[in-house]
Amino acid sequence: MTRLWLESALLPQGWAARVRIEAAGGRIERISDGVEPDAADERHALGIPGMPNLHSHAFQRGIAGLTERRGNAEDSFWSWRELMYRFVERMDAEDIEAISAFAYAEMLEAGFTHVGEFHYVHHDRGGAAFARPGELAARIAAAADASGIGLTLLPTFYAHGGFGGAAPAARQARFITDPERFARIVEEARAAVRTLPGASVGVAAHSLRAVTPAELAAIVRIGEGGVIHIHIAEQVREVEDCIAWSGGQRPVEWLLAHQDVDEYWCLVHATHVTPAELTALASSGAVAGLCPMTEASLGDGIFPAARFLAERGRFGIGSDSNVRLDAAEELRLLEYGQRLDHRARNVLAAAGGASTGRSLFEGALEGGWQVLQGGATGAGGPGLAVGASLDLVTLKAADPSLLARTEDELLDSWIFSGGRAAIDCVWRAGVKLVSDGRHRARAALLARYGAALKRLLA
Repeated sequence: MTRLWLESALLPQGWAARVRIEAAGGRIERISDGVEPDAADERHALGIPGMPNLHSHAFQRGIAGLTERRGNAEDSFWSWRELMYRFVERMDAEDIEAISAFAYAEMLEAGFTHVGEFHYVHHDRGGAAFARPGELAARIAAAADASGIGLTLLPTFYAHGGFGGAAPAARQARFITDPERFARIVEEARAAVRTLPGASVGVAAHSLRAVTPAELAAIVRIGEGGVIHIHIAEQVREVEDCIAWSGGQRPVEWLLAHQDVDEYWCLVHATHVTPAELTALASSGAVAGLCPMTEASLGDGIFPAARFLAERGRFGIGSDSNVRLDAAEELRLLEYGQRLDHRARNVLAAAGGASTGRSLFEGALEGGWQVLQGGATGAGGPGLAVGASLDLVTLKAADPSLLARTEDELLDSWIFSGGRAAIDCVWRAGVKLVSDGRHRARAALLARYGAALKRLLA
C-alpha cells in the first residue's frame, strides 16, 4: 500500500486541500480530502497528475543539439532528416536501448509518466533483418522497464520513399517492412510489453507517403481495435506531393475520406490543414498530436490550435525528436506559438477568466490518455482518480516560480515560469521513480547512454 498526503492536489473535479491518496498494485484505491496527515503518510506539498507524452522517437535524443549548423543550401526538415539518417545507420540494438532508457528517465524527471513510442527502426545496421523481427521492439520495452515509464509501444509501418509506392532510399533500409513481417513485429511487441505495468501496443503508419492505401488498410486490421497513430501534414512539400498524387486531396482530407478515423486515432502534427479539415478532424473524435518544440526546431509551422479548440477538437503533446524534455515547456510553447500567430495573449484559455495553464494541462492530459491508454482494457482513466494508475508529479512549494501561488496559479506558474526545475518527485504506477528532480537510476542510465554516444560519435 502506498499512502501519500498532499497539502494541495489537482483532482478530476478540481483542486482539493489536505488530500490523502491510497494505492495498491499501482492503482489508486481511495482518495480523501480535508484530512490531516498521520504517521503512515508520505507528505508532500503540491500534486498534479503525470502528463502523457503521446509521440516520441527516443533514439533521436542522441542527436539533440548536433544539427544546429547551417548547410550550404537552405536548411529544412528534409536536410535535418538526412543528418538523422546518418545517425540511424550507426546504431546497434544496444545503442538504441541505452539511448531510449536514458531518454525515458529524463521524461520522468520532466513530468511525463507515460510515453507513446513511435517505433520505426526495425532492422539491424545496413538493413539486415533480425532473426527475431521484434528484436528492437523488445529493446524499447527493456528501456521502458529500466526507467519505469509507462509505455504504449507503436510499431510503425514504413514501406516506401514517397507517395504512390515510390521506392525507398538506401538510407531508409532499417525502416522498411511488409505487412506480413510487420504483423510479426506487432505480435512480438505485445509479448515484450506483457509484464510491464499499464503497457499496451498500438500500431502506426509512418505517413501517407510511406504506405499505399492497401497497406494502410492492412495495418489498421493488424491493430485489432487498438490505437492508431500517423504522421500527417507536417510539411508543405508533403501536402503538395499528396495533392499531386491523389488528384487534389490534401493529407488530412484524404485520410478522413478513406479511413474510419475515430477516437482511437492520433494524427501527429497535422500542421498544414484547412478550416474544413479542422472541422472534420474535430468531428471525428481523433486527437491532434502536437509536438511544439520539435515543430519549432524543424521549422514545420504552427498548428491552428485556437480554431481547432473552438471546434471542440482534442489534442495532446509529444516530445517527438526529444531535443529537449520538459512537459511544461511543450505546453508553454504551444500557447506562445498561438500568441505569435494571433498577436494576442492567453489564446488557448478555455473561456474568459479561465486559467491558460489549467486549460492546456487538462486538454493535453485527456487527449494524451485517449490515444495512449484509451484502447487498453483496465486503463482506469486520466488523472488522479480511483481506479487510475497512480501517476503523480509533486512540485516544490519553495521553488521561486511557485511562491505564494494557489490552485490554478500553480499550474500557470509551473508552465510559464518554473518548468522541470520545479519538479520534486514523480510516481509511476505507484512506484516513486524521481526524488528531488532526479531519477533513481540516473547515474547508471547516464553512464550507459554516455558510452553509447562515445561509440556512435567517435
